[in-house]
Amino acid sequence: MLTILSILLFYPTHTMAQVEKKDSVSINEPAPVASPRLSLSSLTDGIVRSIKYTGEEIKKAGAKLNTIDTTYISPNKYNLAFMLEQSSWYEHYRLGSNDGQSLNFAPNINTKLGVYFGWRWIFLGLSFDIKDLIGKGKEKAPRKEIVFNLYSAKFGVDLYYRKTGSDFKLSSYEKFNLSQSYTNTQFNGFQSNIKGLNAYWIFNHKRFSYPAAYSQSTNQRKSCGSLLAGFSYSQHNISFDHTQLPEEMQQQLSSSLKFHSLRYTDYNLSVGYGYNWVFAKNCLLNVSLLPAIAYKKARINDQPTQSGTDWAQWIKDINFDLITRAGITWNNSKYYVGASLVLHTYDYRKPSFSMTNSFGSLRIYMGFNFWKKKEYREKKE
Repeated sequence: MLTILSILLFYPTHTMAQVEKKDSVSINEPAPVASPRLSLSSLTDGIVRSIKYTGEEIKKAGAKLNTIDTTYISPNKYNLAFMLEQSSWYEHYRLGSNDGQSLNFAPNINTKLGVYFGWRWIFLGLSFDIKDLIGKGKEKAPRKEIVFNLYSAKFGVDLYYRKTGSDFKLSSYEKFNLSQSYTNTQFNGFQSNIKGLNAYWIFNHKRFSYPAAYSQSTNQRKSCGSLLAGFSYSQHNISFDHTQLPEEMQQQLSSSLKFHSLRYTDYNLSVGYGYNWVFAKNCLLNVSLLPAIAYKKARINDQPTQSGTDWAQWIKDINFDLITRAGITWNNSKYYVGASLVLHTYDYRKPSFSMTNSFGSLRIYMGFNFWKKKEYREKKE
């Protein structure tokens, strides 16, 4: 009874103490802060600020990449350009054996018409094969060419993909004893595709302008040259059906040329020189050569080639390539007309087999620039 009475007497006091303690704690606790609500306007403002900041950073990077000496080069004063172009594509393949026998194949040169729009350094547009336009190329397998060129003051980049059609001809041959001539006969047993990247650095970029010769985005005012260095990567896939050669050629064909596929990857480093000659007012002639040392790994008939077992085996996979460019243009900063040639040559050699393949393009163009940049607009007083 005494225990029960004690519990009953002390229980209200203990409960009141807990309540008082709880109340004192709740009074001292800070009130919860309401989280701010994200409004549509604040989100939109943030996106706009991010876009403006990114644009400013791109402009700063572009300015650094295109710093020039204005006594030698006039900057591009316009934002946009329009251009009409006629381009001709050329290809040539030489297959050779160790006994001097060789076969040379080349397709008919195809000509295209193109319409292009440019922004600063980049040209985008469409081109059409003339044979397709007049309805004479429908029986042949279509060719495909995708090319992207970027020329800035300090560096340039070429991206390309080329797939040949089915209109190759046997252009020439050596070391065959034949009863008749088969030169320029149609040959449907050869096809190829090439994809690759060229990147190169211009050392004297403040006084020497590649864009002046090849993208018409600047003007070279004084003659000047520059040392060039570059890197290139390309993949080559060649298919060859020797059974479509004339019968007597098949009988004499070297065994090393009786393959059905060749695939090789090419890595090269190049060092060369380019020169811009200003031979008259607004007139420019450019020539540049970039010889390259190349490392090639190949598979013939889907089997890897064997160069030997010694430690210097990789040396036998080294060959040489060449990139040639030439351009002539007249440009008064508003209107321009000109022509340019770009030629790639790849050389692949083994003790029993060799192949040299070249492809290039000749462009003739005319166009004009428009929409002056803000800093070059005349201020009206």
